[in-house]
Amino acid sequence: MNFIAQDIAIVVVLVITGWMLKTWLNHREKMKGLSMANQGLTSSDERLARVEQAVESIAIEMERIGEGQRFVTKLLNEPGRPIPQASVPAKVPERPVAG
Repeated sequence: MNFIAQDIAIVVVLVITGWMLKTWLNHREKMKGLSMANQGLTSSDERLARVEQAVESIAIEMERIGEGQRFVTKLLNEPGRPIPQASVPAKVPERPVAG
């Protein structure tokens, strides 16, 4: 009777091992299908180029904003220069409509 229990245990272990091996092989096949090398990198390269261009343009605009702030700060901190007042344009007389 002891031999039957050992035989059953060996069969159960072999079945579980076979099932785990099958699952692992299926997983490997799925991962091969998902790899970037098989899908082609042209779309990824194009997207990366667009992101790089956007980041560069944002950096240029931020630099322009910083230069403008430095210029205004310099103008406001210079002694002896009055701050220019905003001038209001004179009213233009309306033309009479012929009619």
